[in-house]
This record gives sequence, C-alpha cells and structure tokens, in this order.
Amino acid sequence: MLTPPIDQLIDALPSQGMTVQALKALDYIAPGQWVNINRFDNMIRVVTGNGDEGYVKAVRQRALAMYADENQGYQRAVWIYQMVDATDSKLGMAALANKAGELLSILSFLSKITPKADTTQSIDLAMKIIAELMAFRYVNLSAPGDGVMDFANGLLSYQKENLIRMAALLTFDGLIPLGPDFARKLLHTAQGMRLSDLESNATYQRLRNMIPGGVSPLQFVSGGVGALSSHMGGFTNRYGISTARVIPQLRGIIEFADDKLDYVAGFLDMSTNYMEHTGIQSVARVLIARAAGQT
Repeated sequence: MLTPPIDQLIDALPSQGMTVQALKALDYIAPGQWVNINRFDNMIRVVTGNGDEGYVKAVRQRALAMYADENQGYQRAVWIYQMVDATDSKLGMAALANKAGELLSILSFLSKITPKADTTQSIDLAMKIIAELMAFRYVNLSAPGDGVMDFANGLLSYQKENLIRMAALLTFDGLIPLGPDFARKLLHTAQGMRLSDLESNATYQRLRNMIPGGVSPLQFVSGGVGALSSHMGGFTNRYGISTARVIPQLRGIIEFADDKLDYVAGFLDMSTNYMEHTGIQSVARVLIARAAGQT
C-alpha cells in the first residue's frame, strides 16, 4: 500500500495543535463547515447519519476494502496530500532565509543562494493548486484528460474539509505571503514559468510521474494554473478572503507585526500540515459515502 489504512490515518489526526488552530482561525469564512473529526467510526456516523453499530461496522469494512484497492485512486490522493506538506518545511525555511538575507547585512549572502520569497511562494502556490487538482482527479475518477475544467466546476461545490483546505491554501500560501493581488501574481508566474522553475521545486519533483500522459509537464502545470487562476480569484471573492479579516484571526494564535507577514507565511509553512490533515478527512468522507451506498 502507498499509505496506511484510512481508518488508521483518521484516528491518528490530532485534536489540537498549530494545524488545528490555524484551520479554526479560518472558520469565519464558512462558519461551522469544518469540524475536526479524528475518529473513523465517528466520521461514518456523521456522514451516514446512522449510529447503529452493526451498520457502522459494515460500512467500515467496505470502506477499508475500497481504500486498499490500489486500482482506485484513494491512496494516491492521500499520498499527494501527505507529500505536499512533507516538502513545505524546506520551502518555508528557504523563504525565511531569504528574508534574513534582506534584513541582516551579515547574512546578505543568503539572498544569493535562496529563491526570492515571492518567486518561491508563487511556484509553491502553483504546485499546491496542481496537487489539489491531481488529488481531485484520483478521488473523483475523472475521465481521461487533464481534469482542469472538472476541477474548476468542482470548486463551486466545495464544502467542509475541501472548503477549509482551499481557504487555507489561498490564505496561507497566497494572500499572506503574496498580498491581496496574489491571484495576479499567480497568473504572471504561470505565464512566465519555465521547466527549470518546476524542476527546482520539490513538490513537482515528486508529482511529475503522476502527470497525465499526452501533455508536457510544463504545459500541464502552467496551463492548468493559468486556466484556474480566475477561479481562485472567484473563490477568494465569494468567501471574503482578505487580510482585513484573516489577520485578526491569526493574531489569536501568533504574535506578529503588520510588516512581518513574510515571517508568518514561513512559520505556517513549517508548522502546519493542513493539506494532509484535511485531505485525509476529505478522502475518508467520499470513501465512506460511497461505501455506504454499496452496503
């Protein structure tokens, strides 16, 4: 198996910590949409609305069997979410190292060997969007093709774990490090992206073998991000994602000055795994709903 069984993954999710606090700070975007369910049987009860122990056991067995089938895409989707967060700490440290180079002359050499923060964050954001697209394809068993339009349409119906994860992605990896015009910067990055930019990105290095056939990796990533950038902006506007709303919420868990948002972004990169946490929950929810339909 690519990952441990899904019930073990859910049961291992923390009930508190920086990831949970950061996600709760975004509850204002869609109040009550995300609940941190970290027991597999509890999720079965919530998703199905049925608490009968015999029924819960039957759904559990069916869900675990479906997840173990590597011909289906559930494990690949979870692996993608896990992998993205596993590379985050390196990107966060690179961004912080660059800022240290700008602020402290004794460390100025760091700016010569680390990516500029905006470049790093823009490519990181682009690759996280592509990772979300690829996980979406595996979970929803999309028809042949790149799945961009299916994903774009799916964004309109995102709820619960999917919704809070996308809000976190656009807030923590878009708005905070890149500013209110992050969607424009994202589009600019996509339009000017080179293969060398991708090859230097740790997330891309681990995802490139999963890119659909029939299209070049550069075309898939740059074209996909370009096509989705307006949808990201629409999502941002729809849910009122702005610095004026999110900064007061984050100050409840992190102390920082208004001019230190780059540090906040780096800190969140290194201290949270929101994609893995909510990604596991999202896959489990879909899996349970489908298992229940077959029970």
